[in-house]
Amino acid sequence: MLLDANLSILFTELPLLERPAAAAKAGFDAVEFWWPFDTANPTPAQVDAFVDALDTAGVKLVGLNFFAGDMPAGDRGVVSWPGRQTEFNASVEIAVDIARRTGCRTFNALYGNRIAGFTPSEQDELATANLTVAATAVQAVGGTIVLEPLSGAPDYPLLTAADALAVADRVPLDNVALLCDLYHLAVNGDDLDSVTSKHIDRIGHVQFADAPGRGEPGSGQLELLRHLTTLSANGYRGHVGAEYRPTGATADSFGWLPTFQKEAS
Repeated sequence: MLLDANLSILFTELPLLERPAAAAKAGFDAVEFWWPFDTANPTPAQVDAFVDALDTAGVKLVGLNFFAGDMPAGDRGVVSWPGRQTEFNASVEIAVDIARRTGCRTFNALYGNRIAGFTPSEQDELATANLTVAATAVQAVGGTIVLEPLSGAPDYPLLTAADALAVADRVPLDNVALLCDLYHLAVNGDDLDSVTSKHIDRIGHVQFADAPGRGEPGSGQLELLRHLTTLSANGYRGHVGAEYRPTGATADSFGWLPTFQKEAS
């Protein structure tokens, strides 16, 4: 069990480029991000500044989302969104460049909401084409695409592990896997004990937050450490991302960390 910090949701008190150093100070040697730029096609200088911030902090980038649209406005990805293929492809190209420079090998492709004016089958056909392009691109660096079920997004069609794996099955490459976010799956009613055992061979990344509330471990009712220990016992060897909204200041939310680190060792 290798722990990492998701710095698109943790340390939001700080500018984005200052967060890697804050994570290192808190005891993390690995981090992940949602798409860390305002547009799908940032400038080379913006990409350089992002990579430099990681290098300076001495943390490893282990997970990166592709461009997902305007997340604060409710967008949840553009993989299945007709008319946005150019943006998606641009972000894939940039992500592969970042991968070559940082060693990142896991890429989250948020599927996207259902869009009025298009049928689900039209969107699903587009998503399969886009994911095939992305999976081919990241395969060149030994990368894996992960598909994430989400909660709290009424127009987002991937709710369970089975939903995400059904999409993966449509892609004619073997480097498309499940992002097992314990929080989202639990909120959507998926059986975490079943997911962490039945689908262990198809899990490409793991994230966690407590529920209800999406706060740090101990703020809700999920048996997070038990589920993570089960994943490890069943053979999961990848990183586990802390992706929660702190109930207070981020730096004060790590009371769970020593216990989790002890289990990880």
